[in-house]
Amino acid sequence: MVKRHLLLFAVSLIVFSGGVRIAAQQAHPNRLVIRRTVVLVQLDVAVTDRQGRYVIGLRPSNFRVYEDGIPEQLATFSEESEAPRSVADFGRATSALATAKPGSGNPAPLSDLKAGHSVFILFDTSNYMYRGFVFAQDAISQFVQSLSSRDRVAFYSYSRDFSRDSLLTGDRPMVLRGVRTTVAGDDAALYDGLLLTLKDANGFSGRKVVVVFSNGPDNASVVAPEDVLELAQSEGIPIYMICTQQAKLDPISTAVFDRVSAATGGKAYFAKNWEDQQKAFASVRNDLAHLYSLSYYPQANSNQGWRKITVKLVGVQLKKYHLRTRTGYRPQAGQIISQVMSPQ
Repeated sequence: MVKRHLLLFAVSLIVFSGGVRIAAQQAHPNRLVIRRTVVLVQLDVAVTDRQGRYVIGLRPSNFRVYEDGIPEQLATFSEESEAPRSVADFGRATSALATAKPGSGNPAPLSDLKAGHSVFILFDTSNYMYRGFVFAQDAISQFVQSLSSRDRVAFYSYSRDFSRDSLLTGDRPMVLRGVRTTVAGDDAALYDGLLLTLKDANGFSGRKVVVVFSNGPDNASVVAPEDVLELAQSEGIPIYMICTQQAKLDPISTAVFDRVSAATGGKAYFAKNWEDQQKAFASVRNDLAHLYSLSYYPQANSNQGWRKITVKLVGVQLKKYHLRTRTGYRPQAGQIISQVMSPQ
């Protein structure tokens, strides 16, 4: 046999299947390159005090993220409507802010580049909506007009059928025309419509959110709410549920709406009248304007199923604040990207 001077060995590694791929580089035959397939996990995080006021001025060093209890290293970070930046860009200013008082200002210059949200609005046009339909249209229209000029908006409606009344656009008049042309009638297939909305939203990059206006329970869907919840969590899309008092009369729907919104990092509102509906939409808009965006590449994890995400604040003075974000995700094969790591 011919004596080999170099032994190349390849071991398959894919994070989701628990494998590792090891390949030798031709330029460095004595070094092993470990290739892992990983997901960039993005989190929208709201930080509030005991009075519900938003806490601003935090930096990457103020956050700790854990996945299944494993510490993760942040890759990008942004506050409010800033474009995500590499954590390395924060440099010494980031470390210095570890003990800074929240809300005390922004000593580190940030990029002028802004990045808005893709806002997907889903409107209940079922027969539950015969009363107060125009008021609901007014509240949605005011919400659309109040959003940042950097945000893009899509408007969908549902009864038994699902309608894409205005695709994602920055053209506000086009969205408003979609709102005004809706009519009420037929049964309500909320979860079917929500699943289709999430799938559409997942086709776009950047920060995404779904805002649902519902006036009653679901009585026509073939999709279970658990399927909708898992997709929203796995894709990192917060869901805000704005419901009327009529919807709250059904305890099952109330529990589902609360669970879906809380687990995805969104919020649920139950409005007694049209004025409360407007306040709820204003609260959603305010929330979008004060979210922190964090992302990380997961460490090696043999768990192929549901992964729990925990976010904590660092520092004694920060422990009194409340965090709201999605609670976990299931890795999706379609989201994987490659990352090369070279052992020293």
